[in-house]
Amino acid sequence: MSTVTIILIFSTHTRVNHVGGVFTVDRFKFLVTEKIDEAGLKILEGAGEVVFASGTSEETLIRESRDVDAIIIRALGRITVGVLSNALNLRVVGRHGVGVDNVDVEAATKRGVIVVYTPDVNSEAVADHTFGLIIASARRIAQADHALRTRAEWKFRYECIGTNVYGKTLGIIGLGRIGRRVAKRAYGFKMRILAYDPYVTASPAEDLNVEIVDLKTLLSLSDFVTIHVPLTKETHGLLGEEELSLMKKEAFLINAARGGVIDESALVKALALGRLAGAALDVFSKEPPDPENPLFKMDNVVVTPHMAAHTKETLRDMAVTVATDVVQALIGEIPRNIVNPEVLEVLK
Repeated sequence: MSTVTIILIFSTHTRVNHVGGVFTVDRFKFLVTEKIDEAGLKILEGAGEVVFASGTSEETLIRESRDVDAIIIRALGRITVGVLSNALNLRVVGRHGVGVDNVDVEAATKRGVIVVYTPDVNSEAVADHTFGLIIASARRIAQADHALRTRAEWKFRYECIGTNVYGKTLGIIGLGRIGRRVAKRAYGFKMRILAYDPYVTASPAEDLNVEIVDLKTLLSLSDFVTIHVPLTKETHGLLGEEELSLMKKEAFLINAARGGVIDESALVKALALGRLAGAALDVFSKEPPDPENPLFKMDNVVVTPHMAAHTKETLRDMAVTVATDVVQALIGEIPRNIVNPEVLEVLK
């Protein structure tokens, strides 16, 4: 009797099924809710089929995720219990970003769905943008640009008087990955650096030339206050009317974290009454924000559309990171940046 040897060579990005002596190979299906860099798409395409969502509403995601193995989500849309319950084949959710407040991680874990994210990829870009907002606010760069472009108002230079950043006091709320990088930039400006973070002790902060203080002290002493905390039950509305009233009238508030950390109505009121010199915001309580948001009509406010992490390098690295982790999870490997490692026990 002759012996037949069959050698099967499969990509590591495929599922091999062996039933009744028959081998079948399945490719993965990915639902991407918003555009990501081509480098990340190539990784996904090498592992299967990529489908772009037609929208980011819960109804749309429920309808279009029914037969997908993984969902890659950015800032818009939410992975809710409804989405998780209806996505019958779903095994991984990839968050293209740092915060996972738009993913129901608890529900995902109960369903045995792995959640991955990109925690340290965008830190330098966000720190750069934060410092850009600080300088833009202090020197009224956006207002001067607008006056010169729209009215050719050269005389505005006599009215557009800013304030120094060098040598001032910076208050950092949240001394995590991004907050620490902002502190390093501030040190180059010879700023006094205060930080409020209940999870950080004085010892590591001293290595960054940072003084750990309570929130009230930080708000009352700082010339610039910048926020770098995730949006959680503890941080939602962290800065309300009472907290904003503690800040100097000459102070500026910077937020490149999450809009919900600040009570926007309280901020509008403080700015309108001259209780703050200005604010610079990359994030809002509702995104996309209402075009009639009163903050957009204030000339002492600088706004950007949640783009602090948007550099070519960072967007590429974020896409590659999330795509790699999603594929690794699907082929049974442990992804590098897993939000809910306890789900691995559920999957055993």
